[in-house]
Amino acid sequence: MKNFFVKFYTTIKNIFEIEELRQRILTTVFFLVIFRLGNYIVLPGLDPQILALESQNQTNSGLLGLINTLSGGGFLRASIFALGIMPYISASIVIQLLTVAVPYFQKMQKDGESGRKKLNQITRVLTILVTFVQASAYLASTIPSEAIIIERSFFTISAMVILTAGTIFCMWLGERITERGIGNGISMLIMIGIVSRFPVAIASEAATQGASGLLFFVLEIVALFFVVMGVVLLTQAVRRIPVQYPKQIVGKGASVTAATANRGKNQLLTGNRSYLPLKVNSAGVMPIIFAQSLMFLPALMASPLSDKYDWASYITTTFADFTSWEYNISFALLIIAFTFFYTAITVNPTQIADDMKRNGGFIPGIKPGEPTADYISLVIDRITLPGALFLAIVAILPAFASMTGMTAEFAQFYGGTSLLIMVGVIIDTLQQIESYLLMRHYEGMMQSGKVTGRESSVPVAS
Repeated sequence: MKNFFVKFYTTIKNIFEIEELRQRILTTVFFLVIFRLGNYIVLPGLDPQILALESQNQTNSGLLGLINTLSGGGFLRASIFALGIMPYISASIVIQLLTVAVPYFQKMQKDGESGRKKLNQITRVLTILVTFVQASAYLASTIPSEAIIIERSFFTISAMVILTAGTIFCMWLGERITERGIGNGISMLIMIGIVSRFPVAIASEAATQGASGLLFFVLEIVALFFVVMGVVLLTQAVRRIPVQYPKQIVGKGASVTAATANRGKNQLLTGNRSYLPLKVNSAGVMPIIFAQSLMFLPALMASPLSDKYDWASYITTTFADFTSWEYNISFALLIIAFTFFYTAITVNPTQIADDMKRNGGFIPGIKPGEPTADYISLVIDRITLPGALFLAIVAILPAFASMTGMTAEFAQFYGGTSLLIMVGVIIDTLQQIESYLLMRHYEGMMQSGKVTGRESSVPVAS
């Protein structure tokens, strides 16, 4: 234990001794503080006291609960950052889907830096349009009429403008964190909103259990630790496919054939072997977000008919309760289906095989070209199924945690979108810090000297 604290202190000391890394960390903290302050500034024209009373009656489950969690609580507070970065995420998802389905966007994606800039510009414009639509729906469905203390039409117009400006400002903050800070800025903004609710959730759970439930509270913390370790394994798990590259001739006047290896100062290099890492969970958190959005629909559609028909009343009651077995089975099946769907549109075996063939690489025992693409597709199908099952289990864990008597807010951290985003962003950030330490010849943060990175937790335009 003493060695652990010594190593921890030494690592922190090394981190702040690197000037560039220190500046990036402080810059990130500064921007995150600004983001958190904005979450507490209520829209002009609203009575904060009435909003506070109404927010206590709002449910923390379902799609609205997810949005409120991802926005750090600003959604129910009706803050100027109420929509947060979510419209930008929605616009980025649309652009990603278009780059798969529309040839014009596919060509733009392959145009390098110029194409990337065009896609980013289109994403920003689409973000403004999405924000206006979401802002109007948010004001109509979430803000109680009694909380509005100015003329309704003026409030609606001004609030839509302010919410749109708030989202654009959040997007700017995320880009500045990516450019001048540490970690992926967009993911950081979502993560800090989730983490900000964690201390409150722990305090609420501890108060609920009281002194008589101290042992049960300790068991909850231990169980949470193992759940987090399981999510880390899911996030980091990869299937490595060996890739062999042929022998090469290097040097002045080098030829591409081994027969000329003795000419001049040319040198024959032996072929090297690397690995193609295929993630077990290539879809990330997107299947859970898609599935949770759809789970909101049955109760919404059946609610108007619940007074006339028993089946409509049954559907409304069942799918409004996220702890019911019908809800969780449907939720898990949707997540499995969306995992396969999202993996299929984001991982292209044919493109991977073509890139390998273009660089002279091949999988031992597999012919280049179409056979390689078929083999990669087969491997992806095999690893996606266990990944999808594990992802579904993680998604429904909060329901089981809630059934044990935990508060709903604390149970959310036992799985689902919140935990996956937190784990993914923290690993990304640690990987960047690790690279700075190793580049300056410091000892790494882990005993192995390496923290394996991963892709962004949430899709952003690239």
